Amino acid sequence: MAKRAALGRGLGALLGDAGAFKETREIHRIASGNPAAVAEIPIAKIVPNPYQPRADFDPESLEELAASIRTLGIIQPLTLRQTGPDSYQIISGERRYRAAQAAGLTSVPAYVRQADDAAMLEMAIVENIQREDLDAIETALSFQRLIDECNLTQEAMALRVGKKRTTITNYLRLLKLPEKIQKALKEGTISVGHAKALLGVEEAAVQCRLFDNTIRNDWSVRQLEQKVQALSGQRPAEEKKEEEALPELFYTLAERVGRHFDGKVAVRRDAKGGGTITIRFDNQQQVENLLKELNS
Repeated sequence: MAKRAALGRGLGALLGDAGAFKETREIHRIASGNPAAVAEIPIAKIVPNPYQPRADFDPESLEELAASIRTLGIIQPLTLRQTGPDSYQIISGERRYRAAQAAGLTSVPAYVRQADDAAMLEMAIVENIQREDLDAIETALSFQRLIDECNLTQEAMALRVGKKRTTITNYLRLLKLPEKIQKALKEGTISVGHAKALLGVEEAAVQCRLFDNTIRNDWSVRQLEQKVQALSGQRPAEEKKEEEALPELFYTLAERVGRHFDGKVAVRRDAKGGGTITIRFDNQQQVENLLKELNS
């Protein structure tokens, strides 16, 4: 999956209409009374984000980050909001929080920001969308949550996350696929290209059948696209062009053979003059009728 470009707008700009807050870079203890600055917050006083868009955290990746933290510490501060006199909730940085716990840290550097539930949810989702290691389904679900829970239109969301509206639409379409196909996409069993090809048919049962065949036969994206096109009666523009340029003899052949198969005959010719004849039959009787004519 291609890497996504980093957003051009900071999270502060994203919350400009949700209650602006000031951010300072001066590091000091939280006891100084400035909740917007970077502070060392005891891990015991931090709780995870209930709105966390990301459901899965790879244990091996977490251990690698924990090892890095033991050596270098946390380079990028977490972002928290204060929920009580002595309690904090994660807005972004839960992976760093978990790795810090595994590394044995007792406190972590963090920005403490003022944010209500709606602003917190939006910040958490947008922060996750910016990550480059989200799978396609996680990204699609994050877009859907921005629409459903933050009441954003696709146009407004495109402005928020710095992506084209068509990109967002294409991700959201992935959520229409059957659950087992979405699971395979999350696990990397199939690619986004395979998933998009499967969206070329509407029936879930047909999508699942094509998916099963893709796994069984190890079809490439191009092979799957060809199966979808054949199933829907569509052909690439270049193939249609070739068919239009066929000599009359080929049309005559297709018409005569097609009499026995309800017209289900396709003739292809390549640039070198070779080609193929494809016949689709419904029953054995159709084949027998053609053989009788050939024998006579």
